[in-house]
Amino acid sequence: MAPMPPKNGPRYNEFIASPKVRVIDEEGENLGVMLTAEAIEQAAEVGLDLVEVSPNADPPVCKFLDVGKFKYEAQKKANLARKSQKTQEIKEIKMRPNIDDHDFDVKMKKVFDFLGEGDKVKMTMRFRGREMSHTQLGLNVLQRVAELTSEIAKVEAHPRTEGRQMLMVIARNSAPAQPIRNLRAVGPMGRPPFSYRRSIILTSPAAETATSVEARVP
Repeated sequence: MAPMPPKNGPRYNEFIASPKVRVIDEEGENLGVMLTAEAIEQAAEVGLDLVEVSPNADPPVCKFLDVGKFKYEAQKKANLARKSQKTQEIKEIKMRPNIDDHDFDVKMKKVFDFLGEGDKVKMTMRFRGREMSHTQLGLNVLQRVAELTSEIAKVEAHPRTEGRQMLMVIARNSAPAQPIRNLRAVGPMGRPPFSYRRSIILTSPAAETATSVEARVP
């Protein structure tokens, strides 16, 4: 009876269950089908292991490899893949309908940071007292946020009122990001233009490239 195969990773050497295998040598040359025992001996002659790389083939395909190095490289690739997979989160930004230019500037910097990291952003407009009779002012602010982020994001949930709050959700576009151009803004209450300058990295999920973009609102 063949010994029990390793719990993790590919079968190798005496752990290979099939009596015959198709063999690929260390140079990538196909040596054809041979007895597993013979293939193990040939691999040992060049200081390598016989590693099963395609166990579901008929017969299984094996290659002359350093099994320790092979496992290390496979684990390294798996770890890198896990790191590159970012769980999308929903970050919240709270505003008031009478927000001033400086506070709006600070909030927008956070919005671009969150979007640049691939997160969704929930904009929460909070009303107090008599402000509930002037909800249009809050809606104007949220619409301005949508305009300023329109080149890299879309409105996923349009403004809606919940109690004394108005909510809107924006998310990064699925298409490759384009450089930000010609952004213009005025203060949320119709005051003179304010200054906003922020350097961000926009990553294209399709092309896997990064472009340094400077957003300016003169």
